[in-house]
Amino acid sequence: MSTNPITPNHMSIYWHDYTAHAKNIPAIQSGLSEKSSLIGRVGLILLSCGTGAWRVRSSMNTLAEELGITCNANIGLLSIDYSCFDGKNSVSHSLSLSSTGVNTSKLDRMERFVNNFARFGKEMTVGQLHSQLDEIDKIHGHYSPAMLGLASALACCAFCFLLGGGVIEMLCTFLGAGAGNYLRARLTRRHYTLFLCIMSSVALACLVYAGSIQLIEEIFSVSSSHEAGYICSMLFIIPGFPFITSGIDFAKQDMRSGLERLIYAVMIIVVATVTAWAMALLLNLQPEEFPSLALSPVLLFFLRLAASFCGVFGFSIMFNSPIPLAASAAWIGMIANTLRLELVDLLSCPPAVAAFLGALTAGLLSSLIQKPLGYPRISITVPSIVIMVPGLYLYRAVYNLGEMSLGDSASWLASALLIVLALPLGLVFARIFTDRSFRHCT
Repeated sequence: MSTNPITPNHMSIYWHDYTAHAKNIPAIQSGLSEKSSLIGRVGLILLSCGTGAWRVRSSMNTLAEELGITCNANIGLLSIDYSCFDGKNSVSHSLSLSSTGVNTSKLDRMERFVNNFARFGKEMTVGQLHSQLDEIDKIHGHYSPAMLGLASALACCAFCFLLGGGVIEMLCTFLGAGAGNYLRARLTRRHYTLFLCIMSSVALACLVYAGSIQLIEEIFSVSSSHEAGYICSMLFIIPGFPFITSGIDFAKQDMRSGLERLIYAVMIIVVATVTAWAMALLLNLQPEEFPSLALSPVLLFFLRLAASFCGVFGFSIMFNSPIPLAASAAWIGMIANTLRLELVDLLSCPPAVAAFLGALTAGLLSSLIQKPLGYPRISITVPSIVIMVPGLYLYRAVYNLGEMSLGDSASWLASALLIVLALPLGLVFARIFTDRSFRHCT
């Protein structure tokens, strides 16, 4: 019995077809259609990496200037509409992606391609340039689903400690988050739809956490109060990257991209938290407060440093960062996140203000090391503050809403929104202080 193949909803673009009339001509001398196709493909690959509209447009403009034409682009989450002009003619294109994600390794390669274009690209043929882009576009995941599961387990385990969890909660979170993100990575590689990936991975994470805590209770006769950490096992799904880049887009008045990224992030949050709430009802789990750890301030400070480093490192690996890039983001996140937590504990600083100062610190530190290391700024700054995104607050807002505790739900939601607003603002002001091109509107 024959099976019907899955018909792709997004057709492939045969970029090399544009090079048929310019096989031996340098890119600077090629026609408008060849130049515009190259510019559009660069923008589309950058967009697929998860970077914001300002960076995509800036890169497209860089190539257009070097090729002697003008480009005007309207950029969203999954699509680019743009026109190129050479003074006599114009060409317009509309390009789209089938899905979005985060790939800092590919982003790094694309930034190097754009930065080196003035020196090497203009004299290469359009076909040679597309061949280079073919190679970059093939950069998918450096890490296997098992490694991504391990990275998620490390990150969420560290997240659990930073939220107040103890050894038992951390162990169960490690197992639950690892299993959940492993499943998500496998489903994503098979191109399953977004909602299925979210619901399946969150449900599995909660199931593994509940099963682990039940097993530990039976064997070691520990208190059932440790079940509160199940929330941490699903925090790998929190879309910190689009949340933060949407704020940066708003700051640059890229309203279309900012709104689409924000809606995308909210959509993931809603599906994930509703799934976790349903699993909590099914498994009779309660999001209570964590038992007190009773650690000295000095010990807690050093443990926060270690946990922040591990958490940011794990999230960076999940974003497909190479080890040196992930370690760089982790060092910055270690300092910035520990500062944030200490400001709240020692100075009673409001959480949103502390989040702003933590993100500002991360942005300033990234500016100091970005040029020596040669990595794109966004691939360092955003992973370093993703651990500050209040996933626990967002979940409790939805949980209390489901329980019709509207006052508690509104309180958790308001606290989460203030922090979510503060994080991109911190990065934006750090960029304003240190980047002249970002400081101006044109």
